[in-house]
Parts: sequence; structure tokens; C-alpha cells
Amino acid sequence: MLLLPHESRPLVLVFGASGYIGSNLVPALVAQGRRVRAAARDLDVLQARAWNDVEMVEADALVADSLAAALAGVDTAYYLVHSMAAGKRFGELDLVAAGHFADAAAHAGVRRIVYLGGLVPPDADSEHLVSRKQTGDRLRSGSVPVTEIRAGVIVGPGSAAYEVIRDLVYHLPFMVTPRWVRSRSAPIALSNLLEYLTRVPALAEAAGHIYDAAGPEFLSYEDLMRQFGSVVGKQPRILAVPVLTPRLSAHWLGLITAVPANIARALIQGLKHDIPANDTALRRLVPQRLLTFKEAVVAALETERNHRVTARWAEGAFHLRQFRHDYAFYAKRASGFAETTAKPAAVWQIVTSLGGQTGYFYMDWLWTVRELADWLIGGRGLTRGRREGSNLRLGDTIDYWTVVGIEAGRRLTLDFGLKAPGAGILEFNVQPAGDGCTRIEVTAFWHPQGVWGLLYWAVLVPFHLFIFKGMTRAIARRAETLDTRWPTK
Repeated sequence: MLLLPHESRPLVLVFGASGYIGSNLVPALVAQGRRVRAAARDLDVLQARAWNDVEMVEADALVADSLAAALAGVDTAYYLVHSMAAGKRFGELDLVAAGHFADAAAHAGVRRIVYLGGLVPPDADSEHLVSRKQTGDRLRSGSVPVTEIRAGVIVGPGSAAYEVIRDLVYHLPFMVTPRWVRSRSAPIALSNLLEYLTRVPALAEAAGHIYDAAGPEFLSYEDLMRQFGSVVGKQPRILAVPVLTPRLSAHWLGLITAVPANIARALIQGLKHDIPANDTALRRLVPQRLLTFKEAVVAALETERNHRVTARWAEGAFHLRQFRHDYAFYAKRASGFAETTAKPAAVWQIVTSLGGQTGYFYMDWLWTVRELADWLIGGRGLTRGRREGSNLRLGDTIDYWTVVGIEAGRRLTLDFGLKAPGAGILEFNVQPAGDGCTRIEVTAFWHPQGVWGLLYWAVLVPFHLFIFKGMTRAIARRAETLDTRWPTK
């Protein structure tokens, strides 16, 4: 087959490229030789992906004026946006965003919109499920033909539903669960879903149609947890009780799993339904072998082992989870910040001087107590030292930390080296805050291992919040002192 030169190929837009499906769809399209433009609200997140031969743009569907540049010259646009993480009113936001996108796509002359929605049972009343359906309806109200693919549980690293199952199986050997664990769905492997998504835009007969996408089995969530456990060598004991309401279940998941709370809450609302799928039409249109749930789990774990998961430094990357499948994909987190009149360069110089003789700027004795505890159990605690100077490089050691990410002047990411039931990251962000101020933020990310990892985090998070507040203020004060010594231009 003769391929057109890259610049002459139809341009494909992945809108929402920083999300779970977008992060996997972009590399899949590139591997097929497609010409791809990736769009997201935060350009920094896209650039952290290090995708080759991908054009990257910043755009927000809630800001209509930002869409023209993203859609210019586009043949096919994948719409992968949802607002579950926004919390309350996410359904309203989804409709506004879809309306803006449909209008802008029509104005730009886009040939086809491909929308990934969710399977919707006939009696659906949860905002999450209803919103996904209404978003598709709003996109179809425009003049650009829409192909909507509806999927339920997606089995792959980083999928919220999959990560809830992983966390529950690894964290709780015995579970008292709500009745929703008996609700059934048709989970689909990520690779099967990507095959559908990449192939339907070329099929003229798919324009204007809605298709269910599903795996070959119709299983309860209890089945999913038991089958996942059989793959990873766990035997969860599950007791379903009627007293746990969706609201209580959402709070419970917030404690037991590391999946972001707003996303877990939205998922829970839809789990009281069986969610069947009729995928006959899509299987006829795009024939492929569908993986069973167990096969999909094995493939997901293998994907992580081979480091094929596209993730930011501190979220989901397998090497930062110490190559452990039982460390949660999503991280618990705690932050502190301060603002200062010092220039970003002065703040950065202070940040990159930490460790060694400088210490950690605030309440060093608490850091020493933690180091001593680690040393007593044979860890690297009380190890102090670092390379001379403040020009840090990837791989540098700062005491028991390792530099695993650095954007000069902006972001420093350190991997935690002490013994603990999980994997930790400490990240410093420096950015202009307007009105001549600079914002310094410190965030701890924690990927817990089992129930002990969750308890460890619960004990230490109040200390993190307290220390980071003082730490960022101390950095700000030092930067202001340093700033006054520098000559002004």
C-alpha cells in the first residue's frame, strides 16, 4: 500500500488527549502512521508525554474561543472529554463543552466526530450515565456526523473502574461490600476498544450511528474481583450487605482506593444497574478477537511490565511504583503552597539547594525522626549528602531521594528512598502567580501498598500538610532574601 507523505495525510485530532483513553489512543494512531494533533487543557501535561511526531495544542471545550486553532484543518476529531473530576454540576459542564465543540467542528469543516460514551441501561438515573448519553445527543445536534462508541468497564492500567478493582483486591483480603458488587457489566480490554476507535472513522457506514462496545462476558463486579484475584494470586473474601448506600460506598472507596474521589463517586452512582451491551453491529463492522476479562487483566499487567503506560512522572508510572503491581496506580496526595514577591529564578535556586547541609527548610528535626526510624530497620535513613552546587540532573541523589524529573526553573520531582509500604514522590512546582508574585507548591504523592500503605498514609498526611505549609513559607522567605541581593536591571 502506498502511503501519502506525512504532511499530506488527513489530520486527526484527539481532543482530551491527556486523559486515560486519549493517552493510549494517540500512540495507537501514531503507530498506524496517522497524522495526529493532541489537545488538552494543560499543555504541560501533554508535553510530559514526550510523544514524537505529534502536534500539541492547548484548548478547553468550556472556552469556545480556544477551539478554532485546535480544529483547524482537522478531518476526524475524537471527542474524549468528560467533567467527572470537576465534582458537582459535571453534567451541566459536559453539555456546555459538547455544544461548543459541535459548533466549532462544523465551522472548521470537520468530516467526522468520534465520541467515546458509556453504556447506558434503560433505567439509568445516575448523573454519570445520563451525562454521557446527553453529551452524545448534544454532539449529534450539530451538522458534523458523529460516530458514538459506548463502552462500560475498560480493562487497562489507569482505567478508573479497573483501578478500583485492583485496589480492592490488593488492599482488602476481606470485604464488606454494598449490593452493587452483584451488578453485571461486559468489561472490554483496552486493546479491543482501541481497535474499534482507530478503525471506525474510515468506515462511511459508521457515520451517524451509535455502537455498543463490549467484551465477550457479562460478569458481576464480584466476579471481576475474584477473577482479578486469581490472576494475581489473591483470594478476596466478599460479603455483600444491603446497608451501604451509594453515598456511603463513595466515601468508603475514597478511604480504601487511591482513585480520585470525584471519579469514584460518579462511578458508584451507576453501579446499582446491570449494564448490558448489544455489540453485534460493531463486531460485524470491525471484526476482531475479543479478550476475556482474565486475558485482559494479564495483558494490562504485561503492559505495565513493559513500561508502555503513558503517565506523568508522579501518576501511575510503573518504575515510580517500584515495579510493583500491588502498589496503587493512582496516588494519594497532600500539598502546601505559599506565594512570594521573589522572582521565580530566586525561588528555584532555593528549591534546588535542599538536602545535605541545607536540610529541608522547616522543622528538620521531624525529618530526622523519620530518617532515624528507617535507619533502625536497616534502611537508608540518616544518609545525608548531595552533589555540590544547585544545578541538579536526572539521577542525582539528594540524601535518600533520587531526582526523577526536572524542568529547569519550574518543576523538581524526587523519588522517596526510605522503607515504607508503598512508593512516594515529592514534587516542587514554581510558577508565576500574577501581580509580580511567584507561587511555590510542594506535593507528596503516595502509591499505597495494601491496607498497611493506606494506614501509613492516614497517619502521616496531617504531618505532611503541616510541614509543607511551613516549608513553602520558609522557601519563600529565603528566596526574598536572595532576591534582594541580586542586581536589578
